[in-house]
Amino acid sequence: MRVVFDANVVVAGVCWQGEGWLCLIRMARRHAFAYGTVASLEETRETVVRVIRERQPTHNASARLDWYLDNVRQVEPWPLGKRRSRDPRDDPNLAAALAGKASVLVTYDHDLLDLGEPFGISIVRPACFLARFHPG
Repeated sequence: MRVVFDANVVVAGVCWQGEGWLCLIRMARRHAFAYGTVASLEETRETVVRVIRERQPTHNASARLDWYLDNVRQVEPWPLGKRRSRDPRDDPNLAAALAGKASVLVTYDHDLLDLGEPFGISIVRPACFLARFHPG
């Protein structure tokens, strides 16, 4: 399955072992193939590095981030034509989902979740992704 993980899901997966971590486990097991653009991956890297500095997890969160960035598939952003989300910083995730032909975008961000299914892409929370797209 092709997927885009928003930065907040990657932060959760890199820094803690809840739903975000389980999403990254799906990626590691090759049940999900993650996509991103230069812009979305740079935002992810900056956000995760900031949270690692602030929260100082007891495990090697930097290694988890490096693994994610090494394994996400980088694509050229798909032109959206106009701003789609209330927060313009969210549009690179939509552009990555379109370019990567992703069926789902996983996020905790309400601005993205409120979009519903733009371009036929399901935008869901991690718990929904884990249950709906990978039962069991």
